[in-house]
Amino acid sequence: MAGSLSLNPLVQAVEPPPIAEAQRWAAEAGESILDTAQAVPAYPPAPALRRHLAAAMERDDPHFYTAILGLPALREALAGHMSAVYGGAISPGQVAITAGCNQAFCLAMAALAGAGDEVILPVPYYFNHSMWLAMQGIRARHLSCRAESGRVPDPEEAAALVTSRTRAIVLVSPNNPTGAIYPPEVIARFLALARASGIALVLDETYKDFLPGHGAPHTLFQDPDWSDNLVQLYSFSKAYSLTGHRVGSVIGSAALLAGVEKVADCVAICPPHAGQLGALYGLAHLDEWREDKRRLMAARLATLEAVFENADLHFELTSAGAYFAYVRHPFGDENAASVARRLARDHGVVCLPGPIFGPGQADSLRVAFANLDAERMPELGRRLIASQGRDPGRR
Repeated sequence: MAGSLSLNPLVQAVEPPPIAEAQRWAAEAGESILDTAQAVPAYPPAPALRRHLAAAMERDDPHFYTAILGLPALREALAGHMSAVYGGAISPGQVAITAGCNQAFCLAMAALAGAGDEVILPVPYYFNHSMWLAMQGIRARHLSCRAESGRVPDPEEAAALVTSRTRAIVLVSPNNPTGAIYPPEVIARFLALARASGIALVLDETYKDFLPGHGAPHTLFQDPDWSDNLVQLYSFSKAYSLTGHRVGSVIGSAALLAGVEKVADCVAICPPHAGQLGALYGLAHLDEWREDKRRLMAARLATLEAVFENADLHFELTSAGAYFAYVRHPFGDENAASVARRLARDHGVVCLPGPIFGPGQADSLRVAFANLDAERMPELGRRLIASQGRDPGRR
C-alpha cells in the first residue's frame, strides 16, 4: 500500500508479549480468579524502604541522572553483597546497574553478539530472552531441558551445539519458567565449556534470593579468572518488591561493561534514580526482611507440592522452585494454549501455556505460584480437578 510504513521484519516476526494476552484472559474471567500468569510479589516493599524513598523524594538529587552504569554507592554495595554470598572477589568496576534484569540481558547480549551470531538457549526458555535474540538477528540454538532430567540442561549436549558463530550460553537458575534449580557442579561444567569454547556463560540469577538453602548456589566467583567468561545478571525486583522501579545488574569484565555502557547510554542514559536508592537501602537494611520472604515462598512451594500429591489431580508437577512450577496437563494432544484459555475462561485459573517458552512445550503450563497465598493453593487444586471433567485423559 502506497505511503505505508516499512517496518523492521525481525521485530514484526516476533510474537507479541504473552503477559498482555493473559491479562485479557484474567479480565474476561471476572473477579474470582487465581492469577498465576506474571511473576509479581504479592506484597509491597518493606514499610521502612517506602518511608526511605518518600523522604528521599524531598531532596533534589534523586530527580536527576546518575552515572550511566549506576550510583557508585550501589555498585560498591552490590559488589560486596555478591562477594560475600559467593565467597569470591567482585569489584565495583565489574558491576553495572541496569533498568531491571530484562535490560541487563539485552545490554549484555548487545555487547556480546550481533546479527548472524548464535547463542545457546535452553528450552523451555524465558520468552523475553528468545524475543530479544530474534529481534537482533541472533540465532538461538535450543538446548532441551527434559522433565526426566529435572529440567536441568546437559553440558555435554550443549557442547554439541557450539559452532564458530556461538557467542554465549544462557542459563537461568532458579529457572523461569520451570523453577528448576541447577546443581553447582552442573553450572561449573557450563563455565568450563564456555571457557574451552572461548564464549560467555550468561547466568541469570534473578531468583537467587529464593533458593531453599543459605549456601552459595555455585562457586564460579571463587575462580580468580571468573570474569574471562562469566556474566551474571541479577534483579532487585523480587528480592525487595521493586518491580515497578526497574533495577537490575550485570556483573562481568571491564571490557564487557565498556560495551554495556555504550548501549545503556543510548537506550536509557541511566537506571531510574529512585529505584537505585531503594535497592541500596535494601542491601544495607533488609537482610531479615528478605529472608522472611524467602521462607514465605518456601512455604508456598511446600503447600503447592502437597496439593499436587492429590491422586484426583491428574496435572503433573514436573519441576518447581523459587517462584515457578512447570506443570504437564492431562488433556492428551490438546495444545497448552487452548488449555490455558479454557482454564481462565471456565475455571478462573490464569497461567501461561508452554508453547510461549519454546518448541516441544505443548503439554505444559507455567504456574507462578508466588502470586498466591498458601491458603489459596487448595483452591487451585480444586479448580484444576474440576477442569478435568469426567475423562481427564491421564497420561
